[in-house]
Amino acid sequence: MLSTLARAATRRPLTVMLLWGLFLLLGFGLGTGVFGRLSDDVPDVPGTESQVAAEHLDGLDPAGDSITGVVEAAAVADPAVRAEVRRAVADLREVAGVAEVPDPYATPGAAVDDAADRLHGIDGSAVSGVHVSGGPLLGQQLGERAQEDVKNAELISLPVVLVLLLVVFGGLRAAGLPLLVAVAGIAGAFLALFGFSHVTDISVYAIQVTTMLGLGLAVDYALLMLVRFREERRHIPDVVEAVHRTVAAAGRTVLFSGLTVAVSLAGLLVFPSTFLRSMGLAVAAVVVVDMLAALTLLPALLTRFGGRIPPAKARPEEEGRLFARLARFAARRRVAVLAVAVPALLVVALPVTGMSINLGDARQLPKSTEARQLYDAIEAHFPPGTGVSPVTVVLRPGTDTATADRIGAIAGGTTVRDLPGGTTVLELPAGGAADGPAATELVERVRDLRGDAPVQVTGSAAQLVDFRQMLADRAPWAALTVLTGIFVLLFAFTGSVLLPLRTVATTLLSLGAALGAVVWVFQDGHLAGPIGAEGLGALSLTAPPLIIAIAFGLAMDYELFILARMLVIGLRRSGRVVTCAALLLAVVFGAFMTGGFSPILQIGLGLTLAVLIDATVVRMLLVPATMALLGRHAWWAPKPLRRAHERFGVREEAPGPAPAPPQPAAR
Repeated sequence: MLSTLARAATRRPLTVMLLWGLFLLLGFGLGTGVFGRLSDDVPDVPGTESQVAAEHLDGLDPAGDSITGVVEAAAVADPAVRAEVRRAVADLREVAGVAEVPDPYATPGAAVDDAADRLHGIDGSAVSGVHVSGGPLLGQQLGERAQEDVKNAELISLPVVLVLLLVVFGGLRAAGLPLLVAVAGIAGAFLALFGFSHVTDISVYAIQVTTMLGLGLAVDYALLMLVRFREERRHIPDVVEAVHRTVAAAGRTVLFSGLTVAVSLAGLLVFPSTFLRSMGLAVAAVVVVDMLAALTLLPALLTRFGGRIPPAKARPEEEGRLFARLARFAARRRVAVLAVAVPALLVVALPVTGMSINLGDARQLPKSTEARQLYDAIEAHFPPGTGVSPVTVVLRPGTDTATADRIGAIAGGTTVRDLPGGTTVLELPAGGAADGPAATELVERVRDLRGDAPVQVTGSAAQLVDFRQMLADRAPWAALTVLTGIFVLLFAFTGSVLLPLRTVATTLLSLGAALGAVVWVFQDGHLAGPIGAEGLGALSLTAPPLIIAIAFGLAMDYELFILARMLVIGLRRSGRVVTCAALLLAVVFGAFMTGGFSPILQIGLGLTLAVLIDATVVRMLLVPATMALLGRHAWWAPKPLRRAHERFGVREEAPGPAPAPPQPAAR
């Protein structure tokens, strides 16, 4: 397959480039339409109790969406302010599609933009500010923020990546090619998300996550291919032949690297959550686009322009000497290295034991956003609990009076509503945040009290409880899916049974350390200020699953870079590539942390640390130490599996000798 791709790219390079050009136009033209189709309904899990109850209520009482507006003034009782607000309320009640405007501040649906515009129109010398958000407006504001963050991140990361590539390759032509592949990855991210948005909800988080990963992996794969191409050109003057050998050798590593990342993300498909499934599909699609761009677009570009890229300089004594020394040191002092590195990583990972997740609120947004300003205004000027969603209890027909009374007595200030069809709704106020400990405990108490009665609990707190339970129930199956796929791929690449097990163990160490640091910063609040964040008491429920899935796949990516040219030789030849690739990914992830949206900050920091720890401590120290400890047993496999690998296994082969130059004819 790889040889076929290489031949197609070298025979018709202009056709390949034209097809990718059309793909870019589609991605940046049609694909950017996804920004208007994003959803903030992350916790929805089809089939859970909270979701079923919410759908039942929507069918009985389709009240529609609502938005909230807060008017700030030095004196809210000022007659001028009162008159202006009354005029706004009267106008809102006349807007087509607005069902109800409770005096003095709230609204809903198709008339959201008109209602928001009218609220923003409240003016007067005594009015210091008007903030409108909530309902569909919140999703719209988050989508606009996502688009702005992506644009800013690209403006920051692309020039920095170009400078680093110039340092690596020493020339603009070689440095520019990975960026062209990266642009294709970004276009693929937009197009994949736009396509998936027609069949499932796409989260506001998907834009940043898929774009950062698409950009980073595209640069990584192109970097690996270009380094190998320059090495081949040192021995082979013919550009087309050098491209063929590059694709046949490094292309195998890129192919398996892409497959391992995609398999790691396949674990997200095990969860019934619409958000996790859509993220798994979208990110896996972007990985495939990056892989195809590296295996088709880059060879076509090299065929046309590779002759102008200088071959790698022959530096047999100097090239990779530092990485080889690290490998030898770790191999000689294997017990000491393991005794220091493993406990250190476990200590950094310790905060994971206290990790908590929640839905989050507007505090996750930067203070410059309108949703955050609305939240801060309510917190500052209204009683605690204002605007907090209650725990909603749905009493279906057949619920006995005693059960209803016991549930209603749990919390003071319970509101009772009777709906058509004999359904009764109890709204139980809970102290603190809508998804805080008090609210989730209230959900559990109601579910314990109801017995066999047809009672269901919904609302934000119930959604969080159901989401946590979904994660606990499906996580073992997701882990089994990923580990099985990774084991099969690594066995096909190495022919060893122990190497995949060692790889998983060391990867879990780096992953645990990265996730522990994220908990320490964003949940506990340590050093959160310098990166524009704050301690929120819990992580966003989106962050841990995505960090685990993506970081695990990236770790396998670097493992294959090393295994392709094993250990001391592997670190000598590939250590520089792995380090540069990790640094480039860290730059990309770091650029996406400039937006100030807490879930993206969490994901960005987690992936940055996971990549850097894995590419340094794990690959440069733990891998040589564990390989030296295992010795020749590292390559052990049962005889049936060994025979299967000899027949079906795929690995990167070292290039054969370069063709001998033609000799002059004898006279």
